[in-house]
Amino acid sequence: MEKETVLNIGFDDTDSPKGMCTTFLAYKIVDLLQKQKTTFLDFPKLIRFNPNIPWKTRGNGAVSLKIKTRNPSKIKNQIKNLVSKYSDIKNGANPGLVFFENDLIPSEFIDFSNLALWQLINRNNAKKFAKKNNLEFFYEGNGQGLVGAIGAIGYDFDDHTLELLSYRKKQKFGKERKISAKSVKTMQDETFPNTYNSFDTKKGRVLITPHGPDPVFYGVRGENVDSLVYATKILKSDEKLDGYMIFKSNQGTGDHLKNELNSNTMKPYASGTITGTIINTPKIAKGGHVFFKILSKNNEFWCAVYKQTGLSVNASNLIQGDKIKVGGGVRKASKNFPRIINLEYIKIISLQKNISTTNPLCKKCNKKMKSKGKNQEFQCIRCGNKASKKTIIEIPRKLKKQLYIPKISAHRHLTRPLQRMKITNKSSKFSKSDSWFCVYK
Repeated sequence: MEKETVLNIGFDDTDSPKGMCTTFLAYKIVDLLQKQKTTFLDFPKLIRFNPNIPWKTRGNGAVSLKIKTRNPSKIKNQIKNLVSKYSDIKNGANPGLVFFENDLIPSEFIDFSNLALWQLINRNNAKKFAKKNNLEFFYEGNGQGLVGAIGAIGYDFDDHTLELLSYRKKQKFGKERKISAKSVKTMQDETFPNTYNSFDTKKGRVLITPHGPDPVFYGVRGENVDSLVYATKILKSDEKLDGYMIFKSNQGTGDHLKNELNSNTMKPYASGTITGTIINTPKIAKGGHVFFKILSKNNEFWCAVYKQTGLSVNASNLIQGDKIKVGGGVRKASKNFPRIINLEYIKIISLQKNISTTNPLCKKCNKKMKSKGKNQEFQCIRCGNKASKKTIIEIPRKLKKQLYIPKISAHRHLTRPLQRMKITNKSSKFSKSDSWFCVYK
């Protein structure tokens, strides 16, 4: 009898703007392996990498699976066939597939994954990594998918969430999704705080349904299996769905903003944080977007806050001398600006006093005095009282020492919502008997 081996499977970039989905491919692979009584060692992993990569399809997500099998060669061939079948290569997908037979993941994989979270990794570097580490790999197109495939295997969780993705039947791909908004709001109310970002109460907007032609009907994000499965029982739709699968993910962790940006690491498309001091009066541009400069370790950096994030009003109330920490992604230089950081959050560390001067008030008439001329005293035009200098006043600040994040409808996949600020989900107990995978009959 053949010995059982642990097989890690990573894949990415199987979708295009016109269709398919890497998580749907994972759903199809798991369905096949379940029928063959394959042993799964953990939830499928859905890892969101650097969201600022310009050629990402949607959320820059890659998937990995960890299984135990006596026949790895057979499973590898089956998965290769499924990757070819469910990749939208004709519309620009560049799928990458990696196999790694070992229970322990070497530190080189983890380092590669960590780098992919906040920087741009060239696909040729991924190919070199695969060859150097004797990985069995397969790709089509230019091989861009190898970056995510390796990274998904190497990702090491400090914190995680779970996401239940529900899939449509093939005949419904590309058609309008219809779900009861009332049921989504009810689901959010009943499962809070164990689910997050399902419904925007301010706008009355459903946030769990994508808008593209991909096979996903909805995705519910949360902290544990029971809450996600319960959510599916509350949601109402007339569409008969194919099934669902629960992924372990770094979504909602702010994982891409752990690294500090500086003059060396502030490369185009990098993600990270900067702590420093405001050195100019924020400028409000056409459209309501706000731009300002921050001084950090003797280097000046431009920051941009777009109106759509809901942070532009906060940014416009900053003044010179305010100390802040910001997180975001680097936009490459343009004609009007050098490299600039598109902000995803603003954390106020300290606020300067906003001091202004005004003409003195006549204590007798309660009216402002008039200046008698440059460098001269002030005089009340009613009673003639005089004063020698202007009055100093402190204008109340409209900001507080706190964290400001985008409005819920502007959250990215990796944005850590307010309800998760003090939560670190270290472990989700995995059991093959749990309801983490389901194909409806």
